[in-house]
Amino acid sequence: MTEALNRPAAGILFVIAGILAISVNDLLIKLLSGGYPLHEMVFIRSGIGICFSLVLVQLEGGWQILKTKTPGLHLLRGGLVVVSNLSYFAALAVLPLADATALFFVAPLMITLLSIPILGEKVGPWRMGAVVVGFGGVILMMQAWRGESAPADVHWLILVLPMFSALTYALNQLMTRKLGVASKASAMAVYIQAMFILVSLGFFLVAGDGRFAQDASNESIIFLLRAWVWPEGPDRWLFLGLGLNSAIIGYSLGQAYRLASAATVAPFEYLGLPLAVFWGWVIWAEFPAPLVLAGIALIMGSGLFVFLRERIKSRPMIKKRVHRRY
Repeated sequence: MTEALNRPAAGILFVIAGILAISVNDLLIKLLSGGYPLHEMVFIRSGIGICFSLVLVQLEGGWQILKTKTPGLHLLRGGLVVVSNLSYFAALAVLPLADATALFFVAPLMITLLSIPILGEKVGPWRMGAVVVGFGGVILMMQAWRGESAPADVHWLILVLPMFSALTYALNQLMTRKLGVASKASAMAVYIQAMFILVSLGFFLVAGDGRFAQDASNESIIFLLRAWVWPEGPDRWLFLGLGLNSAIIGYSLGQAYRLASAATVAPFEYLGLPLAVFWGWVIWAEFPAPLVLAGIALIMGSGLFVFLRERIKSRPMIKKRVHRRY
């Protein structure tokens, strides 16, 4: 029996630590979204995170582990992760934290559907039923945002952004599993952080002066394209927290899936949903409407059922990790 199956308690503790860090990361992004552009936040976050990741590279084998025979694959994977993150955080600037998080959690349902044409897997009626129920939860949440109490400036495309984030995340997971990338966790983290840095620098060179945001009225567009502002006062500590969280997320989740089977630890990633509801209630006095709560329950229940069904059938679970945002 390998080490990955020998320490389930440690694996669970690490995944809980990782999900806590992710919830704090989303909280900090939303707190800072009103005064800073997303590309600046990503640049500073990844700049700090890559420093910690390089330290882990040294601990896991030195600079040679950064060499790869599949640079194109890593580039494509990094691009998918960047798109997934940017679309999710753009939605987070407008939507309540719990709503955006719940809509992102359709990722395992999308993975289940996409595994049919991409991986040639067979999906039985139980799992397909769970997928239908989960997307029923999405429809409920969207109906809640179409009511009279919904903000007039929230376009339906904003609601699609977290699901587009989940789709690109699902494609990334399926691509990684299909092509069998074999790299150290620290090296993979460095590739992702480097991609974030390059993309955010590109945003800065093109839109760093804020000229494209001057006539924009949509909060997500403004968040993406507003001018770079150097952090001052307490905000510097929040940015430092973003960088530290970036390193904690990558290390904790990597350790979790190394020390225990994915079937054991993956369901604990759904702790991110109640944590998002909690932070939204405590910080912004946001509490989901009844329809939204019903949608969250359906998405969470169907996702956990898919995990359980996979575990019963003894299938690999690495593809079902949900909230691993770097």
